[in-house]
Amino acid sequence: MLVVGLTGGLATGKSTVTAAFARLGAKAIDTDRIVHKEMRRGGRCYAPIIRAFGTQVAGNNGIDRKKLAAIVFNDRRKLKRLERIVHPKVRLGINEELEKYRGRGIAVIEVPLLFEAGFDRYVDTTIVVTSLRNAQIDRAAKSLKLTRTEALRRIHAQLPLRDKIRRADIIIDNSKTKTQTHKQVKAIWQKLTQRAKK
Repeated sequence: MLVVGLTGGLATGKSTVTAAFARLGAKAIDTDRIVHKEMRRGGRCYAPIIRAFGTQVAGNNGIDRKKLAAIVFNDRRKLKRLERIVHPKVRLGINEELEKYRGRGIAVIEVPLLFEAGFDRYVDTTIVVTSLRNAQIDRAAKSLKLTRTEALRRIHAQLPLRDKIRRADIIIDNSKTKTQTHKQVKAIWQKLTQRAKK
């Protein structure tokens, strides 16, 4: 199986591109969905996060991610502490998902912190989805209900997009039309399928 790590900046269109690959036949793995699952009551992250940040971040069915975000995105040390809890559990979740598909086709793993968490070591190739900063902020306001200040705070908490671009094997420019983005995805998919057959 060819394993692709897909990343980008906040609201650059990672999920849109992952969905496009899935429609072409990729096995899509969304690490954000894994995090949601592990932060529910009984999930592998729930108890360690409560121990680290207190019951103030507990919600009805698990960790209240909005409350947790308000704490960690204002304090880099607390963000690092959270990452030390979450990243190993996400890695386990990715392995479990990959086990289901072992030996079949192409898996595209959407990982917002692919390089920051060192997950790029576990994939065969990396893709970075880029977009213009203003488009990122607009999308973050619509899809994540973030203010401009909140969006910028999250953008600055991540590795700069230019550094991700430097480290990427493949770059997808998602700053134009959906049609242009899908054209890039199709061209890349053809190359990936050829590589997967070797």
